[in-house]
Amino acid sequence: MVKKIALFNHKGGVSKTTTTFNLGWMLAVLGKRVILVDTDPQCNLTGMVLGFSTKKQLEEVYSKNQHIKAGLAPAFESQPKLIDAVECIPIERQEGLFLLPGHVGLAEYEVTLGIAQELSGSIQTLKNIPGSISYLLEKTAQKFAADYILIDMSPSLSSINQNLLMTSNYFIIPTIPDFFSIMAIDSLATILPKWYQWAKKASELPILKEAVYPFPKVTPLFLGTIIQNYPVRNQKPSVAFKKWMDDIKGAIQDRLFPELSRESMVFPPKVYSAQGIENDFCLIEMSAFNSLVAMSQKCQTPVFDLNDTQMQRTGDHLKNTLESQEKFKESFSKLADKVINLT
Repeated sequence: MVKKIALFNHKGGVSKTTTTFNLGWMLAVLGKRVILVDTDPQCNLTGMVLGFSTKKQLEEVYSKNQHIKAGLAPAFESQPKLIDAVECIPIERQEGLFLLPGHVGLAEYEVTLGIAQELSGSIQTLKNIPGSISYLLEKTAQKFAADYILIDMSPSLSSINQNLLMTSNYFIIPTIPDFFSIMAIDSLATILPKWYQWAKKASELPILKEAVYPFPKVTPLFLGTIIQNYPVRNQKPSVAFKKWMDDIKGAIQDRLFPELSRESMVFPPKVYSAQGIENDFCLIEMSAFNSLVAMSQKCQTPVFDLNDTQMQRTGDHLKNTLESQEKFKESFSKLADKVINLT
């Protein structure tokens, strides 16, 4: 059965999309079949993978209904047909890797889903809505025999994100070392247990159990956090950023993890420790690779797979860039190994 991993933080600018793309590619390199799902109406992952330069190119994909909004339309727009798998786009440069493109119009479904998820009197007429997203992803995973679905989520506390996270098997919280990431973690310590209590209630309602698209009973498990995009000095995080990194780890350890633990949304401590994950639950730390990330986006290729020509560097500049690339590859290799072993 496919394992769905949500990458979520309602704070923006924490490199969720970059992480989703590079992690998914690395999992495919390791022999896993992976679907990257773009659920952010900004569609940055779709743009990164497809690299379309014209509106016509994107419209061709959309005209074939190869996107998440079209996949959900039978439920949200009461069409006279059942939800079926989306014809994902194979990523030609990496066997076993696929994209389920996003669509800016997915945000149009927010209100309907929000009303349905209130679990009030309206649930009778909207009973097929809450379970539809999970159903679509499961059907698509079956069609492509996927081992993993990685979900790139928008930076918001929307009803769609609530649904996605609470029907995923696992989740990762990407962060960057700043004050606002700490605020976001403190916020998630309150929000995620509430979302889980809602999901438990929804999964136990007979009307949702008997729906055409049943709402699943899932306990999302916290894989850990990622801290990235910080400058280094003498091969160590600079002092100012090191402070924020320590504060993030403290917020995870002292506030978020205990709250998730009360809802059984975590592994036993020995499971983390077996993967070399300390009690700050940080999966990996990755310093800033600004120019490499820009090259990666331009070439629709993960940072660790860029070749010399794509890097457009020579001499010492190329040497330094290759060293940075090797560190990036090592980081994502370790991250992928931890994800595979934990899941």
